[in-house]
Amino acid sequence: MIWTCDVMVIGGGPAGLAAAIAADKEGARVVLVEREARLGGILKQCIHDGFGLVRFEEKLSGPEYAERFIDEFRSRGIEAKLLTFVTSVERIKEGFKITLVSRDGVEVYEANSIVLATGCRERTSKQIMIHGTRPSGVFTAGTDQYYTNMLGQLPTKRCVILGSGDIGLIMARRLTLEGAEVLGVYEIKNTPSGLTRNIHQCLHDYNIPLYLSHTVTRVYGKDRLEAVEVMKVDDNMKIIPGTEERIECDALILSVGLIPENELAETLEVRIDNRTKGPICDSTLMTNIPGIFACGNALHVNDLVDYVSESGEIAGKNAAHFKRAEDKSIILITPSDTLQYIVPQTLNLNRPIGDFVIYFRSARIYNNCVFRLKVDGRTIFEKRYPILRPPEMERVEVSFKGIPLRASTVIRAEIVRDE
Repeated sequence: MIWTCDVMVIGGGPAGLAAAIAADKEGARVVLVEREARLGGILKQCIHDGFGLVRFEEKLSGPEYAERFIDEFRSRGIEAKLLTFVTSVERIKEGFKITLVSRDGVEVYEANSIVLATGCRERTSKQIMIHGTRPSGVFTAGTDQYYTNMLGQLPTKRCVILGSGDIGLIMARRLTLEGAEVLGVYEIKNTPSGLTRNIHQCLHDYNIPLYLSHTVTRVYGKDRLEAVEVMKVDDNMKIIPGTEERIECDALILSVGLIPENELAETLEVRIDNRTKGPICDSTLMTNIPGIFACGNALHVNDLVDYVSESGEIAGKNAAHFKRAEDKSIILITPSDTLQYIVPQTLNLNRPIGDFVIYFRSARIYNNCVFRLKVDGRTIFEKRYPILRPPEMERVEVSFKGIPLRASTVIRAEIVRDE
């Protein structure tokens, strides 16, 4: 038997929940697929506060933030298939044929559109080429968070944290509060990778040292980690010989970046942006494959869950109104080298283009600067900033109402000095 729905949302974290609710509000029949036993995604283990400041103007913990969406999701009677995996997606004339596997066996659905809300994954020690043995005691920050917050087990008594990503900073504070000793946070770049507020609240407030332009080059230990080797790096992040330092510890916690989870998208031949590592989308968050939408951390890694939910709502609403007969006529939004990336990356001339949201990150630190959007050389939007930092994602609302667009239009985004 083949089941049908209008919109299938893949992923039950904050982006997927928001997408499902938004699509349901538009009158679509929605099915949400989640591989875990509970909805909420990574928020289930984020027991610190700071979530919801933008959306709810409150300081919520991760579970509290997720619960607000889960409550609405359930009150609307949206179907959720938990402990369920997507094993294949096939493009058919009517849309997409999706095969699911769960404890109940194999099920096949046909959907008019799909929203990819698959989140992101952490880089591991294999991906950053740390030499040495393979002892236990090397964790990603997310795994450490799961052990500490979900299982109630303290995985270390004396640790080193590599990378100053936000999860690593938060876990430096969390482990300290639980009685572990955090010997230091080591960052290969010459500037921190996490939000400024987390540097202050998680490190400075707890006297945890941050070592910039340092990296871990080797681990020691047979069964359990016994020590790590740390070395300084130069401005090009090349190791400086003779700067080796051995640090005795029982755990190395890696907070070295997140990668959008897009294996499923790639099997569908969705084009991936080399800058974001997520799908290339238009202003409706539809990918190059008509009917496939992307949102949240699967699209690009966000700082705030509030914006994850926002992108889910944009994708879900547009997925609900997708019509199979639509064509795509695409023009690019080209970022200058002052930008790390910009989302969305394209505009679809065959869909109404009015007001929409742009997310971006600067390529480096800029003081007293202007973010500017130009169409055929004419500035249509600009916003001034006292400072822009790469770890801090920015959000702006722009309008293309009344602006003539054609296939040859050149749209450019840039950051310039404020004169």
